[in-house]
Amino acid sequence: MPTITAIDVVDVRFPTARVRPGCPPTHPDREHSVAYVAIWTSTELAGHGLAFTIGRDNPVCVAAARRVAAPLLGRDVDDVAASLGTTYRQLVEAGEPDAGTAVVRLATAAVLTAVWDLVARRAGKPVWRLVSEMEPTELVAACDFGPLSDALPRQEAVEMLERLAPTRAQRVRHLAQVGYPAYTSVPGPPGHTDAQLRTFYENAVADGWHAVKVEVGGNVGGVRRRLAAARAALGPDATLLVDARHRWDVKEAIHHGTELAEFGPLWIEEPTDPDDVAGHASIRAALSPVGVATVGSCHSRVMVKRMVEARAVDCCRIDPGRLVSVNEIVPVLLLAAKFGVPVCYPGDGVGLSELVQHIAMIDFICVSGSMVGRLIEHVDVLHEHFSSPAVVEGAWHRPPTDPGYSARMQPESLATYRYPDGAYWREAAARR
Repeated sequence: MPTITAIDVVDVRFPTARVRPGCPPTHPDREHSVAYVAIWTSTELAGHGLAFTIGRDNPVCVAAARRVAAPLLGRDVDDVAASLGTTYRQLVEAGEPDAGTAVVRLATAAVLTAVWDLVARRAGKPVWRLVSEMEPTELVAACDFGPLSDALPRQEAVEMLERLAPTRAQRVRHLAQVGYPAYTSVPGPPGHTDAQLRTFYENAVADGWHAVKVEVGGNVGGVRRRLAAARAALGPDATLLVDARHRWDVKEAIHHGTELAEFGPLWIEEPTDPDDVAGHASIRAALSPVGVATVGSCHSRVMVKRMVEARAVDCCRIDPGRLVSVNEIVPVLLLAAKFGVPVCYPGDGVGLSELVQHIAMIDFICVSGSMVGRLIEHVDVLHEHFSSPAVVEGAWHRPPTDPGYSARMQPESLATYRYPDGAYWREAAARR
């Protein structure tokens, strides 16, 4: 039986601040980066995980991940697979005394992602299929409900999963035949001419995209121009989304959101401070039928609970790098389903598309049974660095077929972009 013999945690950075597409406009001077975890065993079996950052916090995240992962050394892989809930608790405790801090949660998520990747590879299945074949009681046992338990007791979670269990196979077949819907956020960022916008959106239509996200930027006039171009190219039935990136206070969000309503966006993402539950509720009430999407940047399941209980969101955005892997994500999916809130998924960071596709498919097969109002963001940047990159055909994610969590990076990419001793960064330092 394979045992865990070594764990590597590597600082990997891509020069996206120098290559504009895909770099968040709110952080134009920072690199897309990951704390990358590799779990090695006594056989060829290995597990891979990552936490996405924008560079500056990466060394801290790497150090935290090394500390969190230490209890895994010497463990039998089959024992880990049989006790995923216990393993989660051990690793969370290993992050003490700072387990609640954002960077430690990022690090713990990276390590647990590598654990799920390892277990799925041991089973010879992609993570979405591994989870979808678990019995409801087995899946709930692997999860941590913690602060969600008052809103969603474990027994209720089991019952929710049991209701959809008999029809899981139907939805697996649907995914194989159709895929999972995606949207594109390129060329959502500001800075393009009218001619460039027309070309981008016409190409999006030609490529089959039926949903596009546009970012606000520094002024509402600019986003109106981009939304008008998108609506003209995509037609009246396409889905438009707006990303405000926390730029507005509550009054500004209501004012600007009302101005943008004429373009018929499905929702406005992150309209104000992500911790302002009452503010989100006020914005949602004022902008209806335009929805509000948020909690993607939230490290706390408690904040997700507060948002859905307050009816403050129309779409709950789940980031697999901020919640601690499947163990925390599945309870949040169940909570959102209980309150009738669709879940959407960000894909604008290194490896995010690769991870979120598994979560979206778990939700569809096991939890909500629905794709209505649910989308995965797709940004066609940096996927080539992964051994099993996300595959999007005609604006639909194809279900991953390779074993694991799709988190394994190409060895040559690691050799090139590990920081600071990778080939790219050595050459960059020599040029300075």
